[in-house]
Amino acid sequence: MTRFVHDEFAKDYLEELLKSYGEVKSSEKVSGEIKEIDVLFTPSAQQTSNLELLGLLGRFAEFPAILEPFRNAASGDEICDCIQKLLEVKAGLRRDAKANKTKLQDSNISKLWVLTPTASPAILSSFNVNQKSGWLPGIYFLGDALRTAIVAIHQLPQIPETLWLRILGRGSTQSQAIVELSALPLDHPYKQVTLELVYNLRENLRINQNLESDDRELVMRLEPLYQQDREKAKKEGQQDLIIRLLNRRFGEIDASLIEQVRRLSIEQLEGLGEALLDFSVVVDLEVWLNQQAG
Repeated sequence: MTRFVHDEFAKDYLEELLKSYGEVKSSEKVSGEIKEIDVLFTPSAQQTSNLELLGLLGRFAEFPAILEPFRNAASGDEICDCIQKLLEVKAGLRRDAKANKTKLQDSNISKLWVLTPTASPAILSSFNVNQKSGWLPGIYFLGDALRTAIVAIHQLPQIPETLWLRILGRGSTQSQAIVELSALPLDHPYKQVTLELVYNLRENLRINQNLESDDRELVMRLEPLYQQDREKAKKEGQQDLIIRLLNRRFGEIDASLIEQVRRLSIEQLEGLGEALLDFSVVVDLEVWLNQQAG
């Protein structure tokens, strides 16, 4: 059950981050024996300028990509299944090119990124992987013809460039990534949407009675962050409501007064919501705010 929860989180998460940059298909079926690609991504030529915001994940998305995230360490058979999916996709592209009498460009063939929390030396050796210059530690490439890399998430360095992949790790790796996520600037385009997905994962895990230790720790770590975020959202909602009421009552009020309102605590905002019913002029608001400051 919990593995399914994490699988759905990973698909939703990758789709949310990549949808601005091209076409994303999750659970895409391929021909042959019924198999599903977790995430099939096709970049848009018009939307690649901001891919650096996604760091290493953005590099993966510069070209057509198959993303196969695993909650537990991917086995040799599971990696082979992923490669089979890639070959089915490639075969489909070759059939289409032949039918249309066009040449299949190498740049249009997907690359496979197997996202696994860990990869043992034995697994890596069995695929005869190599590490390439210009790529971070933790990324292991198979032969060029296979267009495949195994990404051992827990081996990635803890730097901003790897954040969006480390969120798909587990245990302390994932927890540290969530801490870094929460510390991002408020205006970061992917902060809030990712937090909401993480909170949704938390809710789905909480209803399960048989959590693994990693999942129990994740839920506990998320609890104070979730409560803090909800308190902040509640406060911002109250601020916006009070400011709208004040503008409606007195016309556009001064920016300095708005700033003072935004510095109020939730309790003070609730008090202001009651007090403003008795205000007749904007000076009444100024006096009330000065009393709170004093």
